[in-house]
Amino acid sequence: MAEVLDHRFPCDNCGSDFRFDPDQGQLVCDHCGNAEAVLFPARDIVELDFRAAVQARLPEAEIEETRVSQCPNCGAQVEFDADIHAKDCAFCATPVVTSTGAHRHIKPKAVLPFNLDEKAARGAMNGWLGSLWFAPNGLKEYARKGRKMNGIYVPYWTFDADTRTAYSGERGTHYYVNQSYRDSEGRTRTRRVRKTRWRGVQGRVQRWFDDVLVLASKSLPRKYTEALEPWNLSHLHPYTPEYLAGFRAEGYGVELVDGYDDARGKMHEVILRDVRFDIGGDAQRIHQVKTDVSNVTFKHILLPVWVAAYKYRGKSYRFVVNGDTGRVQGERPYSIWKILFAILIALIVMAAAAYVGVSLEQAGVFDG
Repeated sequence: MAEVLDHRFPCDNCGSDFRFDPDQGQLVCDHCGNAEAVLFPARDIVELDFRAAVQARLPEAEIEETRVSQCPNCGAQVEFDADIHAKDCAFCATPVVTSTGAHRHIKPKAVLPFNLDEKAARGAMNGWLGSLWFAPNGLKEYARKGRKMNGIYVPYWTFDADTRTAYSGERGTHYYVNQSYRDSEGRTRTRRVRKTRWRGVQGRVQRWFDDVLVLASKSLPRKYTEALEPWNLSHLHPYTPEYLAGFRAEGYGVELVDGYDDARGKMHEVILRDVRFDIGGDAQRIHQVKTDVSNVTFKHILLPVWVAAYKYRGKSYRFVVNGDTGRVQGERPYSIWKILFAILIALIVMAAAAYVGVSLEQAGVFDG
């Protein structure tokens, strides 16, 4: 299960919470206007050894522990401060009450800071809702005036690996022959028919994979978060908690080994394309592939997503906005009344067209 963490840095002037402003590169207080520079350490983003992690041999400095509560609706886990006893789940707007529980997890190594503020994210979401046919007007208006959007850093795994693949298959070469046939009137005709000549082949391909990206969250539908791609991972910064000031960060719900299985699936698809290219010819058949994987490393990273969760007429709607590019995805709402009205209009138009056609025919317009 995933957990949602609130990272708070109190303003030394008024005590309100600082917010990290990516444009200014510093912490700012929206309450009193105070600003504080952040000294980010100059260090590289270091990959971790996958085998060491699986064998629980990572240094203790790479692990942290937090206290969480689980959302009864979507399963997300929410961390509470000592003086807070209830809050709404950021993913589905369900009230969550504090309880006890602890979770040990691998610390993030890198973060992609938010590029869009809440106003820009809401504008992108409203524009997306406005482009949807048959969306309820009430939901659009509720979203425009509704609750605050949540800026959440969503967890991902990235994997690097060296792969060497041996394969066997067949290379197909197209050629054409003339074929005689009889048409519907019994006449003999000739046509060119394409055929394929197959020849057995064997070979090897190799590829180094860099930053194979795998969603590590179970709180948001994968089809929506994957549709937010691509992410500009070249803009990742070494992780430091100040980046998260004023935002929330979700702990990973997909364990490292399961994330690696997903990454291997993505690698396999790329390897199959490499094999087909290596076989060459006009067509390819792949009979067997055997891949050796080595030097596997990984890192836990956080990517920025604005989340809106609305309960409208008893139904929950969730929308996600890429906090870097502004790309929007979400649950598709429909208005039954708009659909029925559209069907009614279509039937009226069809009936009118039929009536006009009959009237013109009776008037002799179509007489020869």
